[in-house]
Amino acid sequence: MRFLDLTSPDLTENLAIDEALLIERELRPDLGGILRFWEYPRHAVVLGSGGIVRDDVELEACQRDGITIARRSSGGGTVLLGPGCLLYSLVLDMEANPALSGISTSYEFIMGAMARAVDPNAAMEGSSDLAIDGLKFSGNAQQRKRRFLLHHGTILVDFDLSMVPRYLKAPPRQPEYRAGRGHQAFIRNLGGATSSVRQRIMLAWHAAGVGKAPDPETVAQCLRERFHQPGWVFRR
Repeated sequence: MRFLDLTSPDLTENLAIDEALLIERELRPDLGGILRFWEYPRHAVVLGSGGIVRDDVELEACQRDGITIARRSSGGGTVLLGPGCLLYSLVLDMEANPALSGISTSYEFIMGAMARAVDPNAAMEGSSDLAIDGLKFSGNAQQRKRRFLLHHGTILVDFDLSMVPRYLKAPPRQPEYRAGRGHQAFIRNLGGATSSVRQRIMLAWHAAGVGKAPDPETVAQCLRERFHQPGWVFRR
């Protein structure tokens, strides 16, 4: 597996890069798996494909403070990005590992590996979270093609947790382990240095050697067909 450290200054282009990495591997399986890291330097809200703006986002606060709102093409909940939040993306060949073929088994396999990599006390909670002592520090989502899957997530390493309730509402659907807690009683930082977290994840996935960025035309195609489409963000 190769690794790629790539952050675009444009939020939607970062989302398109993830999808482009998936598309290229579906067309060319010989490219193999890839692990990408990126970090967005400003606060921004990203909804999952099925997220509903009025249910998930403190829209007036975002508009007042100039917070960009985007929507990714994978599922999962709405997240707040910004300084101290590490984003990772894995594009994996489902034919290479039977555990990846099923949705639930793929989450268990991938997030088990992530938990062991980042902290000995970390565990998978709910359907797609990583937590320590019941406090969430990572949310995850997937997008799947016929052969390859994209699994990507956030890791709160050294994030200003007080910003989350300012821009995100409590989600209407919550995992049982949340037990009705508000954002600040439910989330935590992983802690440590982001560089160390990156290194541990790379070791866990045997990522060595720098991978190629996706073709700019593939990224542009994703932007044209989805992320820059009028109404994409506020379609729900």
